[in-house]
Parts: sequence; structure tokens; C-alpha cells
Amino acid sequence: MSKIPKHIVDEIMQTAIIEEVIGDFVQLKRAGSNLKGLSPFTDEKTPSFVVSPAKQIFKCFSTGLGGTVVSFLMEKEHFTYPEALKWLADKYGINIPEPREQTKEELAQISEKESLFVINDFANQYFQNNIKENKEGKAIGLTYFTERGFTKETIDTFQLGYCLDVSDAFTKAALEKGYNIEYLTKVGLTKQKEDYTFDFYRGRVLFPIHSISGRVLGFGGRTLKNDKKVAKYYNSPESPIYNKSEILYGLYFSKGAIIKNDECLLCEGYTDVISMFQSGVTNVVSSSGTSLTREQVRLVKRYTQNLTILYDGDAAGIKASFRGIDLILEEGLNVQVVLFPDGEDPDSFAKNHSLAEIQEMISENKQDFISFKASVLIDGTDNDPIQRSKLIREVVQSVALIPDQITRSVYVQEIAKKFEINEQTISNELIKLLRAKLTKDQQGAKSYQEQRTTHQPAVIQPSAEKKDETSTFEYELDLIRLMLLFGTREIIISADDDEEKETTSVIELIHDELTNDDLEFESPLYRMIYKEFESNLQNQVLLSTSYFKNLENQKIVSFVSHLQSSDIELSYNWREKYNIIIQSESDDIYKSVMNSVYNFKYHKVDEMILKIKNKIKEGGNEGDGVLELLAEQMSFEKIKQRLSEMLGRIIIK
Repeated sequence: MSKIPKHIVDEIMQTAIIEEVIGDFVQLKRAGSNLKGLSPFTDEKTPSFVVSPAKQIFKCFSTGLGGTVVSFLMEKEHFTYPEALKWLADKYGINIPEPREQTKEELAQISEKESLFVINDFANQYFQNNIKENKEGKAIGLTYFTERGFTKETIDTFQLGYCLDVSDAFTKAALEKGYNIEYLTKVGLTKQKEDYTFDFYRGRVLFPIHSISGRVLGFGGRTLKNDKKVAKYYNSPESPIYNKSEILYGLYFSKGAIIKNDECLLCEGYTDVISMFQSGVTNVVSSSGTSLTREQVRLVKRYTQNLTILYDGDAAGIKASFRGIDLILEEGLNVQVVLFPDGEDPDSFAKNHSLAEIQEMISENKQDFISFKASVLIDGTDNDPIQRSKLIREVVQSVALIPDQITRSVYVQEIAKKFEINEQTISNELIKLLRAKLTKDQQGAKSYQEQRTTHQPAVIQPSAEKKDETSTFEYELDLIRLMLLFGTREIIISADDDEEKETTSVIELIHDELTNDDLEFESPLYRMIYKEFESNLQNQVLLSTSYFKNLENQKIVSFVSHLQSSDIELSYNWREKYNIIIQSESDDIYKSVMNSVYNFKYHKVDEMILKIKNKIKEGGNEGDGVLELLAEQMSFEKIKQRLSEMLGRIIIK
């Protein structure tokens, strides 16, 4: 039986809102950036069930169960994996096509997407290295960022970079690494004209644009030249991995703060987000200069119901933004607006004011959408009844978009009070608009139902469960844990002053160390996870935790979710309650990885020595046979001694 296509599974997992789904079964209350409730799997009086919206996982500390939204439905409702996916697809209006074998073209598209991600990751690292290692990059790119007031920590956090002002320096570097010129042009990093190629972002500082899970989807490149004929910003073109209408810049970094503050601040540009973030206002995102879309509003809705739009003091086209406000209202979010003082924007204001001053300014200048819309449109309407009635009708049209009836009623009262008009008159106009909207929705629903009946997807049968697999050795666990949690992290493996720094990823480093000594995992579960890393690494793809959480194998999903949830209680209690910050192993990831690698090898060598001793003890080897075993034992003892020294141990004989 064919499975649900991977891209459909990915769409379901990206769309499903775990706290919304679980909220239908468990009463959840906010606890820091997480949500807590009573376990639905056991009878308890003290909440031990935690949902992490930022990580899209749950953890039940009473039973030890944990996983994704699919895992929850499988455990709570006893669904099979396909049934859980189908339930979520129905809930969020995602069509699952009839099961069939994927064509070569479809398989090629999936492979292409992964290749584009790999190229963007390479480019992101290349541009970052330019401002750290290259003379021009430091003098121009790094200087620009520091003059904008960005600290080194901020530059590193947002992975800011610079493309050298050389025709094709980046393209040459990418081609030397074996990357496909077709893919380089598809993601907009390279441009081709007749018989030559050139770097699209040459001479520009770079702002990488991340997905919710942290993958680089594209770039925004700002020119540093004053030539008015040159566009100030170049952005990545639409590609199989980048759709600007579905992305909010900064959301990858701010989603935790948005959940914690239960509010999302929306501004316009990259530097607005970065400056606000650096000032301490970290629940901020940007539409990157584009008009707000429904997809972007729904992204915000995954983390909060409260959206506050920050407008520049001299922002042009504020009237055009009304459509965005209407979209927010239609999606059921609470929208407020803040106008910055004349000549100021979030970027400039954040640089010149303290965190307390920024928070105070936003708090004191918040307006509801009625006051804002009226203040923008009301000029010149005092003595013009026609224009005034048109303004009132526009505001009522916005109220008609709000799905909640009580909220609409409150706004009707506000409109009547503000414009000094009879409340019943406003209600009548609202009812008329709602009836028109209902008729339109019914017609659309009828059309959709007819289409659903014609193209009803077949039910997919559950697959057989594989035999139980349990973990074995702690040192195997440690390596897999590092690959899952920090696998794509870049680390420096050589740093001689006279040589260019050599870098690799955590996944590649661990793989190389194990491959060089022909070592394998004994635990079936860890071996399965490692093989996934290894097979994708052959295609130059570095897997992240999100890949494993979307797999059908729920033992892997549960294991990965457990790793991610292990810091939920610690981070909340220590950081939020006691204000204690503990040092993370990621502060020196190379040291952590090598310590784990040496530990793994040490135990492997220890096992080999034990096997040799048992062979000698069992007998059956005489003369040269015993001598060979003893020589082999001595050889392994020396290796063990070297590993011990690397680990900083002293073996007591």
C-alpha cells in the first residue's frame, strides 16, 4: 500500500497547531513559554503534562510519553499513523491525494528541494565567514553592521553576512564544492547571462531568511552604494523552497518570546527586527517590506492571538495597510496599532532608547483598529456627511470580518460611541453585511463539497508495527543526541594562524570519526537513526530534528521529542522561577562532540580487550595463538591509554 506522500506529511505537520489540537482534549494553562495541564493518560491532581508550541511537541512527565501532535492522537485516540494524519488533514483542510506510486519527476522535485536547502546553507556559511575571515568582508560588511549598532552576538545570532564585491567569487567557491549551477541560479544566488555568470548579491550585506525550523530559505541583500539607480534591497526570487508570502522574517528567533508574551509585534524591515531584538524586545517579526498575507497572519496565529503592528512615524501608504488589518480580524486575532513618533521607526527608536522606554512607548501608544482607521480617514470629513458615512461603513465592514459574535458586539458599541451615532443603526448595517457574507460562504461551501465528493481520497491502511527496539549504551545515546540537537551546527576543526580555518558540521565530524575506525552502533534504534543521517549525508544533506519528528516510526519520533523536551522543566524552573542561567554544552560544541566521540571509542576498545581476555581464558589457543592474542591486547591497551589521555583520565592499574 502506498503511503501518504512526504510533501503532504510535511504540509500537515507544518500546518497543525499542537496546542490547538491538544487543547481540544486537555485544558492547558500558560507556564512560561510552554503550556501545562493534567495528563490525559493518567489520573493525576498536579499538572505534569507540558506542551511546547515553539518545538511543537508534548511531554507527559507522569507516564513518560511524548512526541508530536501525531503521536498524541495515536496515543489518545488510538489512531494509526495514517489515520492521525488524515484526521489532521481534515481538520486543517489539507487534501490527501489517492495513494499511488510517485513519478520520477515528483521524486526529482523532492531531491531538488533538499539540494536547494544544502546550497543555501553553504551560501549562508560562506557569507558569514566573509565578515569574520576576509579582509574586504571585515572592512566593509562587518563595519556596516557595527556602525548600525549591532553587537557581535547579534550578528552571530541572525547569521548576518557579506558577499564580496567581486564578479563571481561566491559562484566559483560553490562550483568548486561541486554544487550545481542550475540550482545556484534557481535560488537566485547566481545569475547567468549568455556565456558568463556572476554573484547576484555581490557587494551587498546579507540577511538570511529562515523557516520556522531554522532552515535557510533565501536572503535579503542590501546595497552599500549610494547610487540611486541601484535597488536598495535585492531579495531571493520565489523558488521551490521559498515563498515570501508564507514567511515572516525573524519568527525562527522570536517564536518563544511571542508565546511567552502572548503577543507578536509586526514591523516592516530586517533591521527593525534585529534592533528591537537586540534592545530586549524579542517578540518581533517582519513582513520584509511586503503587504501582509493571510498565510503570514496564520503563522502568527500558531503562537498568539494578539498582533500589534508597528508603523514608522512617516510611513507612506498606511491606508494600503488596512487590507492587512482586515486579514488579521478575519482570522480572529486581536489587532492593535502603534504609530512611532515622526521621523522614527522601530530600528532608530530601539537604538536610542532603553528597553523600558521602548516598552512604555508601545504600551502607551497602542490603538485599537477602529481608533486607528478613524484617525487616518477622518481628516476632512467633519463637514462632509457623505464622506463621514463612507468612513463609518468602512469601519463596520472590518467589524463584519471578525468571527466572534461577542467581539463584534463590543466593537458596535465602540463605533456608536466614537462617531456619536445610534447603536441600532450600526447593528443593522452589520447584520446586512453578515448576511451577504453568509450567502457567499454557503455558495463557496457547496462548491467545495461537490469537489470533495468527486475527488474523495481513498483510506490508507495502517502499516505493520516493527518489533520493539530499546536503547543500550549511554555513550551511543550521547553521540546520537549531539547529532540530533546540534547536527547542523558549524564547528572549526583547525585554526592555525597561517592557514585558513577548516570547518565542518557536527554530523560530518561524528560520521568521519566513526567511519575512520569502522565503528557502528549496537542499539537498533540508534543504528536506524544513524543510517538516516549517513544516507542523507551522501547526498550532501544535513538532517535536522524536524525531519525525524515527521517520520512514521513513532519510536524515533518519541525518542527525538524526549531529547527536545528534557530541558522543558529545567528551563522554566531555573530560568523563569529562580533566574539562574546554566552553561550549555553548545558553548563549546567541538569539545562536547570530541569528548563524546572519545568516550564512545574508549568503551569500544574496552569491549575488544574484554573479548580477547575471554578468548585467552577459555583456552584453545596455544603457542603462537596466545602470543597473537596478547599482542592484539597490548595494541588495544595502548589505544585505550591514548583515548584516556584525550579524555583527561588516569587509568589506575
